[in-house]
Amino acid sequence: MERIPILQMGDLLLVTIQVDMHDQLALTLQDDLSERIQRTSARGVLIDISALDIVDSFIGRMISTIATMGRLMDATTVVVGMQPAVAITLVELGLTLDGVRTALNVERGMHLLRQNAGEEAP
Repeated sequence: MERIPILQMGDLLLVTIQVDMHDQLALTLQDDLSERIQRTSARGVLIDISALDIVDSFIGRMISTIATMGRLMDATTVVVGMQPAVAITLVELGLTLDGVRTALNVERGMHLLRQNAGEEAP
């Protein structure tokens, strides 16, 4: 079964999506992340979607669900690297990513997560 790697950096989890997402892969990622947040007591999740050219309504809802699930488990979710076409598609679909913070790139996303955790950014 295909899986997206989840890297741990201290109390943060980093997910870089490098493949086209399909529904089953999105559901597997959601399950894997919830298990990993619980097991590691992660305080933040950074999801890099810079390689995605297309995000459909299901994937958009999945990202929102991950953020909600993370909040319930005391973890903040930041999505980075959103392509302009992806942002336009989400708006056209009427999707709002409630609870999802966004940043331009991984560096800025990590800064947001550190700020949220009350740490000083390097």
